[in-house]
Amino acid sequence: MSSTADLTPTDPITDVEAKQLRNDFPILEQQVNGHPLVYLDSGATSQKPMCVLEDEQDFYEQHNAAVHRGAHTLAAEATELFENARATVARFVGVGADEVVWTSNATEGINLVAYAIGNASAGRGGAAAERFRLREGDEILVTEGEHHANLVPWQELTARTGATLRHIPIEDDGSIDLGRAAELISPRTRLLAVTHISNVTGVINPIEELVALAHASGALVLLDACQSAPHRPLDLRALDVDFAVFSGHKMLAPTGVGVLYGRAELLDALPPFLTGGSMITTVTLEASEYLPAPQRFEAGTQRVSQAIALASAVGYLEAVGMDRIDAWEAELGQRLVRGFEAIDGVRILGPSAGVPRAGLVSVDVDGVHAHDVGQYLDSLGIAVRVGHHCAQPLHRRFGVTASTRASAYLYNTTEDIDAVVAAMGEVRDYFGAK
Repeated sequence: MSSTADLTPTDPITDVEAKQLRNDFPILEQQVNGHPLVYLDSGATSQKPMCVLEDEQDFYEQHNAAVHRGAHTLAAEATELFENARATVARFVGVGADEVVWTSNATEGINLVAYAIGNASAGRGGAAAERFRLREGDEILVTEGEHHANLVPWQELTARTGATLRHIPIEDDGSIDLGRAAELISPRTRLLAVTHISNVTGVINPIEELVALAHASGALVLLDACQSAPHRPLDLRALDVDFAVFSGHKMLAPTGVGVLYGRAELLDALPPFLTGGSMITTVTLEASEYLPAPQRFEAGTQRVSQAIALASAVGYLEAVGMDRIDAWEAELGQRLVRGFEAIDGVRILGPSAGVPRAGLVSVDVDGVHAHDVGQYLDSLGIAVRVGHHCAQPLHRRFGVTASTRASAYLYNTTEDIDAVVAAMGEVRDYFGAK
């Protein structure tokens, strides 16, 4: 992390420093279609700094062994690195190490909770799991703005249990209707599943208010933190959520590793999702007894190198400073909005300039399909996301089937933002849109 060594955590990031940070990311040095790469798709997956790549390689070169399974030196070293990584990530989000479950990604984390609740509803887990049992008349509540990963598992769970799935509407600017939320959250609500930051609009949802409403009615809260954990300080204990998920690949770490947070008492009461080796205490031919959390949810061989690399990514982010990253991306996000708003025929999905948002913006270009927009930008070396971003209901709410999303991260500069704005201004003329 040579480029971060001289930075003071309280100083705001500048363009000069952002350019220094870029030097830590080898992939950003390349050209695409004869142009310097402008990578504005970190909302989908982030790039990786050298220190993360090197730490994962070092594990395989020096320490590779199965964790929790051997008494030899390499196994002990691998286990220590693996559990130290858990402690690092737990501290990063303000929780205990025993409250962090390794998953493959956030989607698996949400499915883990949904299937565990389903198992409890089927009578598994005994008296301790009774609090999770769903019956007809019970409700799970989501919002109209959820990623499919925080919608489809709840559709499946309610279909299996007879509970009802309801949703909180989204306003024209992408915000949650808190008044409607207060009406929908009731004693029938067993779980509220909500995203912290929309991956389409960049809206930062009022989690504290939603948690207070849910807990007042006795409901649990699951937070999708995929677009917040990589970009801003996150204290899950202070937010008072019961479960939360996020993915490593969106926060400078490799693919294949994610995190499920759950309150310790809730994780210990939930019946397991995946079963097999490493999550048991006693096994007979007739029955098994399970370890306490988090190990009871970590069956089989774990994603050891990826977890270690995620801890390395956390170290990198902390060295830069999460407050500084948050402030820089907010500035870049506002620059994106102002630039796009000034282009005729480009419609912002979500809040307008001046409203707090994350550093991502999705747009609909009049007369040009999002895929065509993306191909034109790519011809200029600009990488963005196109499609429905795994949020079809939200796009339907805005009256479109797809959009073009630019999403910034700590390694982006104002030059990157100005490049995509300038290119977006050329799109309609290029395709002859009227």
